[in-house]
Amino acid sequence: MYTTSRGFGAGLSCVALALAAASVGCETKFQSAPMMGAGSGVIAGGTGGFMAAPSATPPANGGGGAGGMNGGTATPAGSGPVVTMPVAGSTASPAAGSNGGDVPVAGTGAPMTEAGTSGGSAAGMGGATTPPPPEMEACPTTALPAGNSNETIMIGSARRSYILHVPPNYKGDKPVPLVIDWHPLFTNASYESTSSGYAAKADQEGFIVAFPDGIDAAWNVGPCCTSSRDVDDLGLARGMVAAIEQRACIDKKRVYSVGFSMGGGMTLFLACNAADIFASFAPAAFDLLEENEEPCHPPRPVAVLAFRGTADPIVPYAGGASNPPNGLPITIHFLGAKGTSDKLAMLDGCMGSAMMGANGCAMYTQCNDGVEVGLCTKTGGSHETGDPNVAWPFLMAHPMP
Repeated sequence: MYTTSRGFGAGLSCVALALAAASVGCETKFQSAPMMGAGSGVIAGGTGGFMAAPSATPPANGGGGAGGMNGGTATPAGSGPVVTMPVAGSTASPAAGSNGGDVPVAGTGAPMTEAGTSGGSAAGMGGATTPPPPEMEACPTTALPAGNSNETIMIGSARRSYILHVPPNYKGDKPVPLVIDWHPLFTNASYESTSSGYAAKADQEGFIVAFPDGIDAAWNVGPCCTSSRDVDDLGLARGMVAAIEQRACIDKKRVYSVGFSMGGGMTLFLACNAADIFASFAPAAFDLLEENEEPCHPPRPVAVLAFRGTADPIVPYAGGASNPPNGLPITIHFLGAKGTSDKLAMLDGCMGSAMMGANGCAMYTQCNDGVEVGLCTKTGGSHETGDPNVAWPFLMAHPMP
């Protein structure tokens, strides 16, 4: 079972963290829903709650095809203009449909003919072409320097900040994964970047990781835990990914979310609400809330590997009612560790029961679209962090479909 831990037990006072404000290295503007509040900081904690712890297919109505390497000639279809886009192979003559044209492709010499009235294999008005897959997209011309940089981004009217960590072996010439790592309540990006283990794992594995700062040193996951329900942390997540993809060579099929405590709550919130950009998820020391408090309806099956301790005094392993320790006048209701795993398995259409595997992880493996749902439990464990050495292979095994 995993052994990493930086959790505080109940009744221990949090130490006020005085972290110097970092200089701003880059600013990106991203418009999202308007948000209240700005900035980030560290709030001295109380005695409980989620606190910090130590192959292309021709269209049915396609136009004429292209000749092969021996110069075969395509039979025209329709009367539209010919659109020529040379690719691999030698000379080939495309034939246009009435609204578009074919893209010549490499062949073996035999002419190909496809009659139709709506264009060719790159069909469409004006001969539009299908964009290349993500792995073939051009990387930014300038590679990001290795190390940490302090970034800012506008989300609506709020200026947000995050630390961007680039591994030393990043060259910017091929797509790499991106991880967003969310900090616990009462802390900030600097704390998470030095304590979660994902910066070191990034250096080892060659991925980029971002550590965002929360408003009120918290995250808004619906009923909790920023002081205002208008804080747009979902917009922050989407905005950061978009901004980083503009500056770095990111594999868009391998964007992941991880987090500890309240950061684990933010990761679960993204599993429910941002599975269109995040491929898979690894939350620690937090659970889903009851459906009426935190609805969870991902648009596709999502792979989630959660880390929990059975003796967690902050987020009870069995679930139940809880009051946020930052003074928010609400009561939230956790589904519990197993309840969260079972709900995700239900949403993913998983069959059978969770099977115990390595590292104390009980896994649902027979789920829709090949995803898995796992719960890694540390018996007797407290408010436990996730283990990047366990989470990373899981995340990489579950890219975006």
